[in-house]
Amino acid sequence: MNGSESDKGNPMQLATLCYVRKNKQTLMLHRIKKAGDMHQGKWNGLGGKFHKGESPEECVIREVKEESGLTITNPKLKGFISFPEFSKNTDWHVFIFLVEDFTGQLIDSGEGVLEWIDNDCLFDLELWDGDKIFMKWLDQERFFSAKFIYREKRLLDYQVIFY
Repeated sequence: MNGSESDKGNPMQLATLCYVRKNKQTLMLHRIKKAGDMHQGKWNGLGGKFHKGESPEECVIREVKEESGLTITNPKLKGFISFPEFSKNTDWHVFIFLVEDFTGQLIDSGEGVLEWIDNDCLFDLELWDGDKIFMKWLDQERFFSAKFIYREKRLLDYQVIFY
């Protein structure tokens, strides 16, 4: 492939998203602190963009530590989601993890307000519409690969394959 071929299409961003659980609760981040945050007002799991040279596991461990102060171990890869043109014409490709093993104390996160939410109350939160769909898949034994199509922060369609 020559240089001009590799430049075609949308830019791509690799990222992780992690749901930390304990005692039938999930640690969620209420994104209300940063001006201009594309997730403003939403509740999310923890995670973020890959640094150069990182594996998905290295990225999720670092991101959870930076955002929460917790050191996670044994992150379980549950799925992979593509979000075509999710932000500024950039395709996001996100590795979804579930974690129950961690140490440390929560910090005051610069990303938002951290809160342990009862699992049976998660869907009462202001979540992205796609999150309400794929978060239910986290408890399945099957791995999922999905694509969620958003336009102007509205979910238009999705597809999934379970393995």
